[in-house]
Amino acid sequence: MSNDLKESFRSASGGPGTTTGPATGALPDTPPAPAALAAKVRTLAPSMTRSMQRVAEAVAGDPAGCAALTVTGLAERTGTSEATVVRTARLLGYPGYRDLRLALAGLAAQQQSGRAPAVTADIAVDDPLADVVAKLAYDEQQTLADTAAGLDMAQLGAAVSALAAARRVELYGVAASGLVAQDLAQKLLRIGHVAFAHSDPHLAVTNAVTLRSGDVAIAITHSGSTGDIIEPLRVAFEHGATTIAITGRPDSPVTQYADHILTTSTARESELRPAAMSSRTSQLLVVDCLFVGVAQRTYETAAPALAASYEALAHRHSPRNTR
Repeated sequence: MSNDLKESFRSASGGPGTTTGPATGALPDTPPAPAALAAKVRTLAPSMTRSMQRVAEAVAGDPAGCAALTVTGLAERTGTSEATVVRTARLLGYPGYRDLRLALAGLAAQQQSGRAPAVTADIAVDDPLADVVAKLAYDEQQTLADTAAGLDMAQLGAAVSALAAARRVELYGVAASGLVAQDLAQKLLRIGHVAFAHSDPHLAVTNAVTLRSGDVAIAITHSGSTGDIIEPLRVAFEHGATTIAITGRPDSPVTQYADHILTTSTARESELRPAAMSSRTSQLLVVDCLFVGVAQRTYETAAPALAASYEALAHRHSPRNTR
């Protein structure tokens, strides 16, 4: 939904305020860095058409080979059209195919130098525990690196500004994403902000109704299509609150009601490692970025609040207060 459509939607529903979020599917201010290309493919591939998926999988799987191809050559290699190649490049965040080729060449150079290691194999049921640890550690590191590389700094900064000035913050998440919502809520509470995390969809909607301009609502959903999360964000959006979506699918339904979109990455899902495990890792990174940003903006009040909470916990666990 474009900014104009969002504003019209708010006006039609009586909600005050304006939106500063990007139109869904809009190109970022700067194309993704080469290292972020594979992460973008993993994030966006599920929402692509099959022909676009073939292009995306080709460039991620053989960046050096594809970097040497013209747009016609890549279309022939993937059995698609030149228009599909260009659309895929734009969906991945590049203004055109030429920019995508430059990124592919950069990614190929990084891989050849060893700075972009090959992806490890999935965890097998008979893997030794030492291999499980190594593979999980690599996947976690890669997920964090991909998420950091793919974060839109303008969107992150705008979200931090909204949170720092918010009168009240409501967070929506269920299952693993609900744990992340609780994590951010307790962090914000420790620096003196009014924040609530909701996993009950009925409570989420009834609380969203009371939000107004100056309040912030955050939806956390990897798929971006969880109805119990979309609905309270929609209600908050219509009532004029600033809305933020933390999602692995930047073109998913939840982003229709988001002023600011923060995209997360995830490791490959496998039988022994469901998507919820790796998506939570990337969500927690985004949550920490938001919290630290808010603490920086509100340092004069945040620092004393944190010190007071540390002192209270230390006093509670001191030998004089234990039996």
